[in-house]
Amino acid sequence: MNRRPLTVIGGGFAGLTAAISAAEAGATVTLYEAHRTLGGRARTADGPYLTNDGPHALYHRGPHWPWLRQRGLLKPLAPLPLRDAARLRFFHRGTLHRLPPLGMLGLRGHRDAPVDQDFLTWARTHAGESTVRAAAHYVGVATFHHDPGSLSAAFVQERLRRTTSLPPEAHYLAGGWGTLIERMAHHARDLGVRIETGARVDALPEGAPVIVATHLDSARALLRDDRLSWTGARTVLLDLAVRTRRGDPFALSGLDFPGWIERFTSQDPGLAPRGEQLLQGQVGIGPDETRADGVARAERLLDAGFPHWRERTTWRRTALSTGRTGAVDLPGTTWRDRPAIDRGDGVYLAGDQVAAPGVLCEVSFTSALEAVSLALQTTPRRPTPAPLDRTR
Repeated sequence: MNRRPLTVIGGGFAGLTAAISAAEAGATVTLYEAHRTLGGRARTADGPYLTNDGPHALYHRGPHWPWLRQRGLLKPLAPLPLRDAARLRFFHRGTLHRLPPLGMLGLRGHRDAPVDQDFLTWARTHAGESTVRAAAHYVGVATFHHDPGSLSAAFVQERLRRTTSLPPEAHYLAGGWGTLIERMAHHARDLGVRIETGARVDALPEGAPVIVATHLDSARALLRDDRLSWTGARTVLLDLAVRTRRGDPFALSGLDFPGWIERFTSQDPGLAPRGEQLLQGQVGIGPDETRADGVARAERLLDAGFPHWRERTTWRRTALSTGRTGAVDLPGTTWRDRPAIDRGDGVYLAGDQVAAPGVLCEVSFTSALEAVSLALQTTPRRPTPAPLDRTR
């Protein structure tokens, strides 16, 4: 069989999905990753605290779930014990609550919302002001945005419905997301994919279709295409280890402002040393705010839900993530308006800010499959390969 060559640039979730899919379709695939380790935002840090790049979960109603399961890549999972699932708390009007406002659950019942209105304007026709703002802030868990209410009503409503579904969609990968990346990389190699890490690509390889599965900023520089941009979020990430205390919540959701803090050792105790709990959180901040503003709001959540957390802290880290938490859609736009997957001349994009449907990493997954489908239908681009600068 004449195996079609294909190049994938980027070894994160999108790049590995593309590489596996293309290899299964009979292509000869080479994947280049600039870093020494694969994963992108799906990396998990080495111990003793096995942190992901911010709070991560896998939604089981997404299209990636059956695809991963069919290939034996999904398990092991880390199931959340029922006693901990009941310890989700909501920070509303300055205090903790066991339940969100009742009107918020009623608001989620609306299946459709308009594209051309912001969420707050649309939702006010269905619920009171306090409920509407609480719902908008809650959706910060899936947007990482400082003001979800200003985004397209259709975009926010989809995420409100997904994140409040019962039973919950969120599932967790045992050992962190890095374990999924390891399984995907092993599977890709078994299919014949050649994976090169520490290989920074400064020019597009020629003569074969190319899938660029990098952050949109990197794709813009590589393709020299200033059109490759989309609205994102600025988010402060907080990683915290505290000594174990009975009664700590599983997660805190900010309804007075967008914020989320989750105790990941609830479902996966091995993420931290014995006797310690690992918390990961995120708080969206505005364009004129600083990391300190986000940290201060995160600490308000901690003060409300984790008694004596300062005295119990054994390790702490903060970071500012800008435009690295997926696309957000402003009023009047949908996923179809984002940068197109097909860039012409045998070049295709995959990632979480391109024109594909879904929530969070589902966008990466769907765009990767579409990029492969398009790439394997094209004619060869040019006859000779451009040099690659590999730094190991």
